[in-house]
Amino acid sequence: MSEKIPGLNQTDSKTILEIRNLDISFRTSAGIIHAIRGVNLDLCKGETVAIVGESGSGKSVTMKAVMGLLDSNATVNSGEILYTYTDAQGKSVTTDLLKMSKKDLRQNINGQRIAMVFQDPMTSLDPTMTIGKQIMEGMFLHERMDRGAAQARALELLNLVGIPDAEKRFKNYPHQLSGGMRQRVVIAIALSANPDILICDEPTTALDVTIQARILELIMEIQQKMKLSVVYITHDLGVVAKVADYVDVMYAGRIVEVGNVNEIFFEPKHPYTWGLLSAMPDLDTEDDRLYSIPGSPPNLLREPKGDAFAARNRFAMAIDEKAEPPLFQVSPTHWAATWLLHPDAPKVDMPPELRARLERARKEAEKYL
Repeated sequence: MSEKIPGLNQTDSKTILEIRNLDISFRTSAGIIHAIRGVNLDLCKGETVAIVGESGSGKSVTMKAVMGLLDSNATVNSGEILYTYTDAQGKSVTTDLLKMSKKDLRQNINGQRIAMVFQDPMTSLDPTMTIGKQIMEGMFLHERMDRGAAQARALELLNLVGIPDAEKRFKNYPHQLSGGMRQRVVIAIALSANPDILICDEPTTALDVTIQARILELIMEIQQKMKLSVVYITHDLGVVAKVADYVDVMYAGRIVEVGNVNEIFFEPKHPYTWGLLSAMPDLDTEDDRLYSIPGSPPNLLREPKGDAFAARNRFAMAIDEKAEPPLFQVSPTHWAATWLLHPDAPKVDMPPELRARLERARKEAEKYL
């Protein structure tokens, strides 16, 4: 087991997934894209980590590397993905997933120990197979169950994910179900081999708001029952506030802020995090305009020198153009990669309108607690 690295979640819980200095590039017709630039991340047993950031920040690529699902034009330049599990003899085993062959990952890790729920259920489901058959597939492959036991377990899972009249739905095809029902089926498939880790890649984006809330509540209920560790990949901070224990904010292939959910939502330190929070709709604001972070993310075909966020940061200093900031410690669980936290930097706090918004959110949250 490697040492804890600054910027990672540090709790007394057992760490089951450790990403260390992950660095990934993609070969394209336009050149080499340096998409992931030294990512570090911890996931502990039974906890939920949310990875947030704009599209293209590297959230999905990081988790696809965990699953061994990177495209053929990807190159892992360096890093480790250490997964710790208990084997059949009850021994604790740590393995580097990056050193496993794709065949071994498919047979021994994917589905069986680490499962993934994707954004659009129709891309995950086979339109030519019944729902029941698709749920049972993983049980035949990983659990070596006979058909009777697999069918009983599939019906149990359909009930667990809240699908009514499970025996009837068992014989349905994907096109016969609504979007929310299909996403529940995808979750049932992901849970079919009793994984340790569930990775949810924008699991509610394609659903309407009321169905979104039900799916999130469902995943949280199942997490409690099965003691799952969950990773959410999302750009929706409303989802993060509802489900996460820890939040990793990602920008231009690097994690720029990490902390527990209260630290990120009520005491953020990175200007990019300030921008993300300011862009959330707020019914109580007196401003009639929606905020957006100015500019666009950098083109990683030409890797930026210094802080990748500098061109969009109204608080940027001269050093931001020259050197990439390290992770500065704010608390035992809170770190941020911004030169504003350097002892010699001028004192800059979050914009007052954001501070007022977060105070309103804090008071609202205290009502429910």
